[in-house]
Amino acid sequence: MKLRQNVRHWAAKRALTTPVVGDYVNDRLVGMHTDIFLNKADEDRREERRAHLDDFFDATMDTYVAALEAGFPEAEAREITHVQANFDFFTHGWAEMMEIHSDELEEHYRRYEEFFRRYGISIDDPLGEFRPADGVADAPETPDRMEDGEFENAVAGFADDAYVEDADGELHVGGTDEPEDVDVSAAPGVDDVDLDDDAETRAD
Repeated sequence: MKLRQNVRHWAAKRALTTPVVGDYVNDRLVGMHTDIFLNKADEDRREERRAHLDDFFDATMDTYVAALEAGFPEAEAREITHVQANFDFFTHGWAEMMEIHSDELEEHYRRYEEFFRRYGISIDDPLGEFRPADGVADAPETPDRMEDGEFENAVAGFADDAYVEDADGELHVGGTDEPEDVDVSAAPGVDDVDLDDDAETRAD
């Protein structure tokens, strides 16, 4: 899959594993992902999918952290969550929201099969053990879009590895190296919390 990777991604990675700050970053990332993918859907379908996507992407943040803890590099950990999302879009018939063509779903699954099997993740059960105890909001399916075979936002040809486009537009296989001086304040959502006050709270 082709992904972008810049300082905000590295900052988000660090922030998501930081107490308190991680909660703000989590919420902002969920909202961002929901908006990004809803903008690919027909306007009259967006609001009926919003609650489902909010719940779904919130669960994938746990997948992301688990993948990092399992030793996956940032790009692959993030790609795993995108693969989960595409499994979900596929099962709902949301072809216009898919980043990869349906023909490549199996190949993406096989690349991360060991991790997916460990947590019960599959095309039919995209969240596996990361599914929230209270479930995920329902949303209508659109199987007719899948039958049309149109995947207008899918980018084919990147199923064999994680391909990362850096801030300069250069493509790297497997991702880029993490900078040594990552500033957590660059992560989405950190501007919603006073880092100095938070540091004092954790010190008390």
